[in-house]
Amino acid sequence: MSTQIHRLTITELAGCEDSAVLRVSGELDQSCEDFFLTTLGASVEAGHRFLVLDVTALVFCDSRGLNCLLAMHWLLGRRDGRLLLAGSGRRLNELLEQTGSTDLLPSYTTVGQALNTLPESQRPAWPPAEPAQSPGAAR
Repeated sequence: MSTQIHRLTITELAGCEDSAVLRVSGELDQSCEDFFLTTLGASVEAGHRFLVLDVTALVFCDSRGLNCLLAMHWLLGRRDGRLLLAGSGRRLNELLEQTGSTDLLPSYTTVGQALNTLPESQRPAWPPAEPAQSPGAAR
């Protein structure tokens, strides 16, 4: 499942009962904060208490985007869950450090490293299985 608005795309890469891995790509700012919160909120409402955000393709995140991440951290914390970041770039890491948010929003080099911090029973299969190709599909 992939949803997009303006300059932000959110794609579910893997999931299980308690957790999901979502790729967040594009720009996270005021123009798409409602979309971001609604989309991730729907994942939480579906029962996911642990969200790993693959942010390798997130090219911009301002203070409003950071507020969105912190809001999701708060929501998941209320459900005894966590928000983990994977693949954050230099600018996002600097924003987290400058605002003192690194403890609240831990960032890992890879999705696999982030998932390894979760109890094994609450991790989705990673890497996700390749979708089966239909007979005669182009390769």
